[in-house]
Amino acid sequence: MSTAQPSAALMREAVANLAPVLPVLTDLGERFTAAGHELALVGGPVRDAFLGRPATDLDLTTSARPDDIEPMLAAWGTATWDMGREFGTIGARRGDTVVEVTTYRADAYDGKTRKPVVAFGDSLDDDLVRRDFAVNAMALRLPDLAFVDPHGGLTDLQAKALRTPSAPEVSFGDDPLRMMRAARFVAQLGFVPAPEVLTAMAEMAESIGIVSAERVRDELVKLLMAPHPRAGLELLVASGLADHVLPELPALKLEIDEHHRHKDVYHHSMIVLEQAIDLEGPAGGPPESVPGPDLVLRLAAILHDIGKPATRRFEDGGGVSFHHHEVVGAKLAAKRMKALRFDKETTKQVARLVELHLRFHGYGDGAWTDSAVRRYVTDAGDLLPRLHRLTRADCTTRNVKKARRLSAAYDDLEQRIDRLTAEEELKAVRPELDGNEIGEALGIRPGPVLGRAYKHLLAVRLDDGPIGQEAARERLLSWWAEQPESRDA
Repeated sequence: MSTAQPSAALMREAVANLAPVLPVLTDLGERFTAAGHELALVGGPVRDAFLGRPATDLDLTTSARPDDIEPMLAAWGTATWDMGREFGTIGARRGDTVVEVTTYRADAYDGKTRKPVVAFGDSLDDDLVRRDFAVNAMALRLPDLAFVDPHGGLTDLQAKALRTPSAPEVSFGDDPLRMMRAARFVAQLGFVPAPEVLTAMAEMAESIGIVSAERVRDELVKLLMAPHPRAGLELLVASGLADHVLPELPALKLEIDEHHRHKDVYHHSMIVLEQAIDLEGPAGGPPESVPGPDLVLRLAAILHDIGKPATRRFEDGGGVSFHHHEVVGAKLAAKRMKALRFDKETTKQVARLVELHLRFHGYGDGAWTDSAVRRYVTDAGDLLPRLHRLTRADCTTRNVKKARRLSAAYDDLEQRIDRLTAEEELKAVRPELDGNEIGEALGIRPGPVLGRAYKHLLAVRLDDGPIGQEAARERLLSWWAEQPESRDA
């Protein structure tokens, strides 16, 4: 398929969007042309130029082989590096500008792994047809900026359509990760996959299994951090890809027994995600505002109820219960995130938020004691700003009166937290005797027993607030008198 050239006005606008990097592109284009090689800007930066988005990566493709690319880049830049010579890619830097130049490719895949049998190509058209989607198969020849679009990418871009340059079953067979990218582009740019793309994704979903967990995770993260992650997640579920990469999500589509009605947990989780995003602070804001996009909050939002399928019980009278689903869900969230090779800290934070997301509802309608407030803050720790937003987002009831009541109760809780924090420095709450003072008072050395004593005084501090060192010492000695170890001390 071929497409008409963009209008002069559209081309001028795209070139204007490339203005910050145009001198670099022109310089490199002239260098490669003078050496008898072709050079073109390709893929994402071309797409983004027509979308009015800044060029963040400069991906270039050339007829030159790696051994020819490297000396030309060395003469242009201050540093070069081998990004994968066997794949034809050399990187270079000059100042703050980084470029990647790759030899035209005409790869073949064995269908069992994502590693291609690398074959260098001889033409730009051959290189473009092996790319993931038509909107990423546009190029600008350098240095003259001639527009190349053999697969109608610009037409697709204007229609927000997602098609593959070759048949989708061939494209996805070459690299199944492209199916994840389709969902990511839906979330990032609002594209709509063509019917044949949707069909191929559904038929080939299982082949995502040959892709490494790290690559899948990276695409999932990009999807979640996009402006509209719900749309991308829904495509993963509808295509069957989620069954293989995030099976806990489609599992939320619980069968609803007509005699035991309850809300759709999957639909609820999607709404919670959107409401959590709405509560994120502006990018670059202070940490307590949870500046967006926030990966931990968004992961917690979609995973907060994944313990429900395993804990669902039908009660007498037509009710449904999910007792302890937050505890089960936290374990499932950690297990899935480990399988996707998320780092330990992100996994720990998301699992903790899932575990804590019901804590607010466990204390009744605003009848919080100071002790309960202290424990809420202490248990949440640095996650408190995110927990505030997740708890508020978790209210999806259509009952306006109930929604207002819950919101008012949480407003009251936050005010209580602010007051107690100001009075008692809750974020740094400690027992009123430190470890050395506890050991001296009880005549014991550091060890498990002293650790138990410390925890006891911390519980006293959380329950009763500041009571002073003398009172704390009395409470400690009273506790100690009841411990079997006190007779041996």
